[in-house]
Amino acid sequence: MVVDLERQRAVDRVFHALADATRRDIVVRTLQAEHSVSALARLYPMSFAAVQKHVAVLQEAGLVTKRRHGREQLVAGSIDTVRGAAHLLDELEALWRARIDRFTELLAEDPTEEGPA
Repeated sequence: MVVDLERQRAVDRVFHALADATRRDIVVRTLQAEHSVSALARLYPMSFAAVQKHVAVLQEAGLVTKRRHGREQLVAGSIDTVRGAAHLLDELEALWRARIDRFTELLAEDPTEEGPA
């Protein structure tokens, strides 16, 4: 049960991080190429500290990694975490499609026909 709780918390962190448009944009940019935090900060109408906080949320969720290169901190996106989120969404979609299919089957049944006794 503890493993499931930890996995749920990790998933919650990913979707919380992706709930913000700026963080989603940072993920997209860092999946395309590594960027320094200062280069990222120049792209948004906010302070360097605010961008650092966004990057920290993404890093905590495992959506980006940071590495030091000289005086810069370089940020790279983590495709594995993005794929994990996509996989979870695919599973949820499959579940709902199955429910909709079952609902459609129930609506298509002829109510005048007698089912098995």
